Amino acid sequence: MNAKQLVNTAKMLLAGDKGLLAMDESNPTCNERFARLGIPQTEEARRAYRELIVTTPGLGTFINRAGNAAANTP
Repeated sequence: MNAKQLVNTAKMLLAGDKGLLAMDESNPTCNERFARLGIPQTEEARRAYRELIVTTPGLGTFINRAGNAAANTP
């Protein structure tokens, strides 16, 4: 990707009043958050948490894109 393409992509992703939602929080970081809240630190709980975020009604009115850097998926 050249510099012009990169700039155009960044402008598209941040267009309007919307932003990006990073979905690449590590399991240890998520587990720390869950531990403080008394939530089980299990794969099922982490999956349910992420599903809750991405299925939030109206989410698209606030974000342009969600991505996971670890999976290289924008």
